[in-house]
Amino acid sequence: MAVTIKDVAALAGVSPSTVSRVCNDHSAISRETKEKVRRAMAELNYEPSPGPGAPSGQRVRLIGLVLPPSSRTAYENPFYLETLRGISQFCNQRQYTAAVVTGQDEEEVLRSLQTMRQSGQLEGVILLYSKTGDAIVEYLCETGTLYVVIGKPNQLAEQTICIDNDNLLAGREATDYLWDLGHRKIAYLGCGSGFLFSADRKSGYQLSLLQHELSPRPEYCLELEEPREDGALRALLRLEDRPTAVVVSDDIYAVVLERTCMRMDLSVPEDVSIISFNNSPFAQITSFQLTTVDINSFQLGFEAASQLVNHVENPDLLAAKIIVPHRIVERSSCRRLAAGNENE
Repeated sequence: MAVTIKDVAALAGVSPSTVSRVCNDHSAISRETKEKVRRAMAELNYEPSPGPGAPSGQRVRLIGLVLPPSSRTAYENPFYLETLRGISQFCNQRQYTAAVVTGQDEEEVLRSLQTMRQSGQLEGVILLYSKTGDAIVEYLCETGTLYVVIGKPNQLAEQTICIDNDNLLAGREATDYLWDLGHRKIAYLGCGSGFLFSADRKSGYQLSLLQHELSPRPEYCLELEEPREDGALRALLRLEDRPTAVVVSDDIYAVVLERTCMRMDLSVPEDVSIISFNNSPFAQITSFQLTTVDINSFQLGFEAASQLVNHVENPDLLAAKIIVPHRIVERSSCRRLAAGNENE
């Protein structure tokens, strides 16, 4: 089996991105680290692939910002826009150039990243999402590209720099909030495609129910691949024992839920209370104003850029995990049930 950059990194006790920089004789790598990596390369008979040509003139320090592959959803979600604003502000302060990378599928994103690497200007990548089975993460690891994940890493957790919220806790607190208002029939609406933030929020929702001695009901848990009205969503609202409240993983999905309620002659919050996540502009443009969990999207982006640049300029730093706090913003989409009406 051919020796890989990961094998060299493991033997030298450094990250794959450090090995990649030694191969390119990066000036930020100390002489001691370079010698250690080169000894490991020699011991394993590792032959690095020819590196990209160095650009002429002043070096552009480029950071790739990878959105989830999507035909349109990523462009519509204010979470990504606010996170990009935080990243851009930090990059501008430190004179790094940020370039957005996305596409309709993983292959299109990978082609863009390969072009960036071949330019010789790519310092690292920020992934604005985290999901299971991500071929883009595998590519970054295989090529030794420095990267930061906004979210919980799905693989190589101890070696991955990540910026995240405590989504398990946030999901539990959102459900506790509805419980405190007297709701007992609480549903969950999330997104699919293996996104880990939604899975953690769902786990927090289920944990809250169990702590309040309520058994999670399968018919109350719904996950949609796209934020659009779906037959399953209508079926949820047509249940004879319809939920009185819903925890929704994203404001966009909450808007879809509200519109579905309107078409079914259900009123928010009189018939269905809603608490969602992100505190995006969508939270304040609905016919009611959404009670929502503010996850500080700008700060997530700012911290991600800060960590990436710090590791670019100090390659021997250990991978860090930063937790950005959240808070519930109360508005008008939830109502308190009268005492004794918990099962209405």
